[in-house]
Amino acid sequence: MYKKILVVDDEQSIREFFQILLKRMSAEGDYQFEMVSAEDGQKALELIEKQSFDVVISDLKMPRLSGLELLKKVKPAQPHIVFILITAFDTSETAVQAMKIGAYDYIPKPFNVDEIKLTILSALNLKKLELENQQLKEELNQEKDFSTLVGESDSMKKIFKDIEQISSSTSNVLITGESGTGKEVIARAVHNNSVLKDKSFVAVNCGAVPDTLIESEMFGHKKGSFTGAVTDKKGFFELADGGTLFLDEIGELPLSVQPKLLRALQEKIIRMVGGTADKKVNVRFITATNRDLEKMVQENTFREDLFYRLNVVRLHIPPLRERKEDIPLFVEHFLKKYSKKLNCPVKTVSDGVMPLFQKYNYPGNVRELENLVERVIILSEGQEIRDTDVLPFLHQGDAAQGEKKHTFDISLPEQGLDIESTLADLERGLLIQALRRTGGMKTPAAELLGLSLRTFRYRLQKYQLDDNEGDGEII
Repeated sequence: MYKKILVVDDEQSIREFFQILLKRMSAEGDYQFEMVSAEDGQKALELIEKQSFDVVISDLKMPRLSGLELLKKVKPAQPHIVFILITAFDTSETAVQAMKIGAYDYIPKPFNVDEIKLTILSALNLKKLELENQQLKEELNQEKDFSTLVGESDSMKKIFKDIEQISSSTSNVLITGESGTGKEVIARAVHNNSVLKDKSFVAVNCGAVPDTLIESEMFGHKKGSFTGAVTDKKGFFELADGGTLFLDEIGELPLSVQPKLLRALQEKIIRMVGGTADKKVNVRFITATNRDLEKMVQENTFREDLFYRLNVVRLHIPPLRERKEDIPLFVEHFLKKYSKKLNCPVKTVSDGVMPLFQKYNYPGNVRELENLVERVIILSEGQEIRDTDVLPFLHQGDAAQGEKKHTFDISLPEQGLDIESTLADLERGLLIQALRRTGGMKTPAAELLGLSLRTFRYRLQKYQLDDNEGDGEII
């Protein structure tokens, strides 16, 4: 998802820092960032009048026009722009004033990189949530809404039926399936067809929030509870109060946070980090995972009592390779979606191309197919997509061999070898191969190697592998 960010700071080093940070965030996540910079508030104001921005990250004290003055001038005319203020002068009075005017958050220097990344993503997700809630309100008159779901296979028809059967319930739902099968799409369909469809739907990726910040993001925090907490801040529970909280990758939730989540489930009570008072919340839980939670319970890495609380209604989404009759529908759906997004006529598929789409096994599932169709639309010439447009992006060997396992035959040289170095080279090579095979998508790449997403990311950092080792979207 493309987002344009304006960074305003009179220090060149700060502007360069954000340039590097946003480039890395583009490689790591769902958002693709374009950064524009300005050295003072007046220059920023001129840019805002000529261009459209999603987020403005501005220093507080600058020549010509301060960050607070910039906020006062821009926010009334363009309330959709998210403002994040940064400063070396940490005064709570200024922070409160900025929040009242309309700033999303206030970050003191020196920076905590994880905190900045999370603040930017949380701001964009909140903006996305507001737009989605508006769309939900416009759909209130629709009795049933399966418009976001694609499929005509028996397994998908069963899921449609299950969603309809639980539409009058607010029971907790656990959605299982491989990465990229569309678990969040199913979660939104469950919400949109429930009695809570006019309420908030808050989606949280548990694997994307750093362990040190997840409790604060979930339950909120009180002013002064930790460094940088200059104001009270609501967590995901309060944002979803009265509606649905969707916790994706629930298997990645740290064991230390699970008791507090269990309490919120059982008693419908939360307590902010640094707070002393409990707060009642009424939230419907939908969770999703690509991991085997029952096995995690046996291994004592996931609480058994929490699992049973979450696993009231289960919906399992089969991998795309097991419902290939749905592939033509997905192809047509994505052709329309990205032709509209790219502002070009809807392309057609020539005879013989659809069987090529259906032959491939898609280790990245629907997400990989969507990525493939978008690439083909961009890179193909003419109105009709031909086999020569598709074949370069399909790993035909993988499609034919399916789940065939690889074996390694490594001989010991006469002069011996450095086993640590050899194993490191082997591991690094497998990490790169996994990323390339899944089009750069980290979650399915981790699954190919039998690793958790956190362990996979750790090993990428260990070998200093750039995210562009894969040739597709990084998730």
